[in-house]
Amino acid sequence: MTRLPGPFAVLSLALCALLLLAGCVPGTGSGAGSDPAAGPGSGTGRGDGPRWQPRPGTDWQWQLGGRLDTSVDVPVYDIDGFDHSGDTVERLHRDGRKVICYLSTGAWEDFRPDADDFPASVIGRGNGWEGERWLDIRRTDVLEPIMAERFDMCRDKGFDAVEPDNMDGYRNRTGFPLTAADQLRYNRLIARLAHERGLAVGLKNDLDQIPQLVGAYDFAVNEQCAQYGECEQLTPFVEAGKAVFHAEYELPTDRFCADSRRLGLSSLLKEYELGAWRRAC
Repeated sequence: MTRLPGPFAVLSLALCALLLLAGCVPGTGSGAGSDPAAGPGSGTGRGDGPRWQPRPGTDWQWQLGGRLDTSVDVPVYDIDGFDHSGDTVERLHRDGRKVICYLSTGAWEDFRPDADDFPASVIGRGNGWEGERWLDIRRTDVLEPIMAERFDMCRDKGFDAVEPDNMDGYRNRTGFPLTAADQLRYNRLIARLAHERGLAVGLKNDLDQIPQLVGAYDFAVNEQCAQYGECEQLTPFVEAGKAVFHAEYELPTDRFCADSRRLGLSSLLKEYELGAWRRAC
């Protein structure tokens, strides 16, 4: 929070005290309520209220492929931001769900409607998925306005939060000499773009930079930390009262659910296609 000078600081402190008594402070990580998915914020993601922040242990559904199944009885859905309309988001809201907007912010996808907005100079090596290539995240002059438009789309459709994917390019062969400092700068930019639009934002993977980024992000999304023995690294999010949405693909639930419960993770077994099928811990 920016320090305010003189009498404005006194006024700000008084206002914060009133908000704390009300149990609702915009953009913070504490708070209570009957909704298990909600931290202090229960706004719709359109910037009309405190920013949503899910608490540790919040159950979720992650579906990026196939026909969307809206019948899963969980408080949080994570779905593709391009593939679904505002009507879908509104329907999930009517059912009491919070809705996360999946976007790739670190890789170019040739199948997206804005693919031609990316100049060839920022498109690097393939990232292992068909039609996807790493982006040169140093080129924020190019990428920031494109990502801002994508986040505008999520906000305008009524999403509560964003899941930005491919946020650890510096640890991969991208075709660019990316450094840890480049990644931190870019990931902080992504968090700022979300927050400016009233959207919560989750840190996707990027485990090594959690200590530097946990304060900038509202929750985490992780793949396969149990398979690779990395789940303990997500503890800073849980200790901060922020959910860790976690998925495994290859381990049976009896190999990771006990540890997930101990660590406070929101864990699922999913198939790689990320269709409707799920098995929760």
